[in-house]
Amino acid sequence: MWLLVCAIAPAVMWLGLLLVPWRPWSTREHLEADPLIGVPLDDITVLIPARNEADVIGTTLRALQQQGGGLQVVVIDDQSNDSTANVASSYPNVRVIAGAPLPEGWAGKLWALEQGRRHLRTPLTLLLDADIELRPGMLSTLLQHKQREQRQFVSIMADLRRTSFWDRLLLPAFVYYFKLLYPFAVSNSTSKLVAAAAGGCILVDTDLLERIGAFDSLRDALIDDCALARLVKRAGGRTWIGLSRDVVSLRPYGSFDAIHRMVARSAFTQLGYSSAVLLLVTSLFLLAYGAPLVLLGVPQVWPWAWLALIAMMLGYLPMLRYYRMSGWWALLLPLGAALYLGMTWSSALRYWRGERSQWKGRVYRVGG
Repeated sequence: MWLLVCAIAPAVMWLGLLLVPWRPWSTREHLEADPLIGVPLDDITVLIPARNEADVIGTTLRALQQQGGGLQVVVIDDQSNDSTANVASSYPNVRVIAGAPLPEGWAGKLWALEQGRRHLRTPLTLLLDADIELRPGMLSTLLQHKQREQRQFVSIMADLRRTSFWDRLLLPAFVYYFKLLYPFAVSNSTSKLVAAAAGGCILVDTDLLERIGAFDSLRDALIDDCALARLVKRAGGRTWIGLSRDVVSLRPYGSFDAIHRMVARSAFTQLGYSSAVLLLVTSLFLLAYGAPLVLLGVPQVWPWAWLALIAMMLGYLPMLRYYRMSGWWALLLPLGAALYLGMTWSSALRYWRGERSQWKGRVYRVGG
């Protein structure tokens, strides 16, 4: 009896995921750059928080200059100990602000953005990570999409670089799991149940930022993008999130250790630091991914196990196709899931040792 339950449950879970109307596995919410679109960018100020980004910020700023004239750019040098400020200062029409030391109770990125917010004079603000390259025409396309959809807040999930086996195994799955956790179709609706954003590239109305008290109201948030989207929705604003291959992350991962550091810094935060939720997630992962593999060789239930595996891989194929990867990578989805579960436990262990997160040389302590 238990074998049958353990075989049927994953099949129902994966088939249900394929059939739910909001289609979290789909890549239909996407926006690609149209280089032929040219709209005035005078109404936009770009805020770029930058901490030790000398290797990539030049590419980011060059790409911004190719977007069109009139764009105002403010780089907040967040206590860098490399040449970030010098590189940024070498580009015309870029204002570099020397960031003040991080106050108690603030997350570094939010403190940098708060300092930049004081220099905003335009009706629109683009929040852009220092390692994000916009392909030609992307900002005009994003602005036009925002106006057409009548949204106050639009964000793009960047295309993460895939240069190694570990990148290809884990990074598309990272985006896939994010979409399962925050279904884009629900987030893009008027429903307040889901509010998703990708912090690397956000175009938002400046007056709305002021009205909701950003970034002060989020000062200690480690997952600040989704928290900001929730504030926008609570204030009555409309949000939109989508994928793009023309918003490109320049961050080189390349190794399992680099991806592990990226995931572990916020995975347990995503679970609300709850041990009960961690155990629930672990049970669901073992049931959804582990049970079908274990039961493939059991005569009484193997058809259900195969059905679960096929449905699982079918749900992942659209993500692989969107990023122009071979569908054979879907066969390794259970391996990726096991590694992500391990990274989530690693994040929890760090928290139990007193460390909420660690990034860019800063450690955020529990209770800090």
